[in-house]
Amino acid sequence: MTEQPQHAQGRPLTPTQATRLDCARRDLDSARAEDLSQLAPAGLVLVIERLRGRLDDMVNLVDEVTQASPSPR
Repeated sequence: MTEQPQHAQGRPLTPTQATRLDCARRDLDSARAEDLSQLAPAGLVLVIERLRGRLDDMVNLVDEVTQASPSPR
């Protein structure tokens, strides 16, 4: 996993931020591959909770990156 995410603009993500993003992508890919109609209610709740947590983390990541960026002049 030495591949770095490519950005059109702005500063690159820190290794920790890139790992957080990669984990979110994996969770999303896993949820997309899952046949949600076949899951037991408890399993569906777990998938939803995992995605909800990742969404919260991604919103926090966006806040980190945008607040740390210099303001345009």
